[in-house]
Amino acid sequence: MEKQEESRLQGIRSRLLARGKTEVDMTRGGIVALLLNFAAPLLLGNIFQQLYNTVDTWVVGNYVGKNAFSAVGTLSPIINTIIGFFIGFSNGACVIISRHFGAGDKEKVQRSVHTFVAVTLILCVVFTILGIALTPLMLDLIKSPAEVRSEQYTYLSIYFAGVTGLLLYNMGSAILRAVGNSVYPFLFLVVSALLNTAMDLVFVIAFDMGTAGVAYATIAAQLVSAILVMAMLFKTDSSVRVRLKSLHIDKSILGGIFRIGLPAALQMSVTAFSNIFVQSYINFFGSDCMGGWTAYSKIDQLLFLPMNSLSLATQTFVGQNLGRKLTDRTRRGVRTSLTMSMLCTAVLIIPVVAFAPSLVRFFIDESEAGVIHYGTLFLRMISPFYVMCCLNQIYGGALRGAGEAKVSMVIMLGSFVLFRQIYLFVVSNYVSNTVVAISLGYPFGWLLCSILMLVFYKRIFKDERLLKEKI
Repeated sequence: MEKQEESRLQGIRSRLLARGKTEVDMTRGGIVALLLNFAAPLLLGNIFQQLYNTVDTWVVGNYVGKNAFSAVGTLSPIINTIIGFFIGFSNGACVIISRHFGAGDKEKVQRSVHTFVAVTLILCVVFTILGIALTPLMLDLIKSPAEVRSEQYTYLSIYFAGVTGLLLYNMGSAILRAVGNSVYPFLFLVVSALLNTAMDLVFVIAFDMGTAGVAYATIAAQLVSAILVMAMLFKTDSSVRVRLKSLHIDKSILGGIFRIGLPAALQMSVTAFSNIFVQSYINFFGSDCMGGWTAYSKIDQLLFLPMNSLSLATQTFVGQNLGRKLTDRTRRGVRTSLTMSMLCTAVLIIPVVAFAPSLVRFFIDESEAGVIHYGTLFLRMISPFYVMCCLNQIYGGALRGAGEAKVSMVIMLGSFVLFRQIYLFVVSNYVSNTVVAISLGYPFGWLLCSILMLVFYKRIFKDERLLKEKI
């Protein structure tokens, strides 16, 4: 009996150690277990990453005031316009590295990693300059009200001055995800998110630094996560180890990264940029509506995390399995991921709709009845549509993993940018310029995107000849 117990404990220890490996081969083993082991820490990591801005808005909402709450909470479109480009670019590097890793080509894995690191170091300088320089223009585009503009300018100026930490962390995280490891990026985010929360409270409550305090706390915490992930890449014995003397830009590798990553980068950046104009439509209805939209957006980002995490898991799974020419296993993995994401999202929607007012009150003082009203309205009206978003997220990840980043980009830009902007213009000018009509532009765009993604996914993944051409 004792031997059986010892054997069971040894098995548990072995599985835990396996989950902590720098590399995870997703071409063998149970699909559900692989996707869960990959997506679960990624999901938790993303939750902690969302805590950066969520904690910022909570602190300013409860300890600074409504204007500061609305100011910080409505800056995501501006931040994502610049940062989204790098995240999309990172996805391209992740696909390239995962392909070479799946094929067992360690030499190309090394070349890909060092090219990605070298380019990221250059982009750190570029994005810092661009972010600071473009802040006034971006605030003009969202038609920032006078009562919140100074708070927004302060936050963005500090945020972009320290953006290097965020870029380096996301670079290291993408490299580790490419070889199947999502555990360490999660652990590093836990440390930095907790640090961010503590510094938010100290800087705002103890030092009375207001909006500047939460901005400084954010960039300091991001820098810690960057240091941790880079230290791991320098010390690991795996195929993704980084060596300073090996840093160089391989033109052929960079071309492959751009071929897959540039469409994803443009998609995320342009979509975020279009949301700047969406935010201007929301801002038209005043600070209470802005505050309600801010509270909704924080919860919206959390609801998207399960499907987004599984989308990234699908991307890596597809990349590795196509690299080893396992087409049937690739398709089974996509089906499994879609089912998991839809079930998880459906379960999460129920409490969000039921307890919407309480969720909004978490972010703002109960005396702000207008903010609570708008936040509750947005949550209950839009949340039920999230299930259909699983289609465009999972199929989008599958198409990127198969190297069809351009298809994914065109579909998402057409649905989230072109269609949505046309819808908002027509509705606001010729139909009904109300909060309800404006906010429905989001679910209608999701529906169109899901239909188109399904059509193109079936066209490519159901045809054995077409799928093999992607190998």
